[in-house]
Amino acid sequence: MKDFVGFIVKSLVDNPDAVDIREVEGSRTTVYELRVGEGDLGKVIGKQGQTAKSIRTLLAAVSARQGKRAVLEILE
Repeated sequence: MKDFVGFIVKSLVDNPDAVDIREVEGSRTTVYELRVGEGDLGKVIGKQGQTAKSIRTLLAAVSARQGKRAVLEILE
């Protein structure tokens, strides 16, 4: 799942080498902490948060098919 999120985000940003995704496993939930390079945060969030919402929706759908819950946190 981490690779899935990484693939999507790296295709959106100008500096894909600066993308860092940390996976934190819980008992029922997996949290993905996403950090991007300077100037790329706006590309990941998108206009009115639509890009971030779409990424979170895709992540939720894929994880639900696997019987898990996943949360994406976009950090500065």
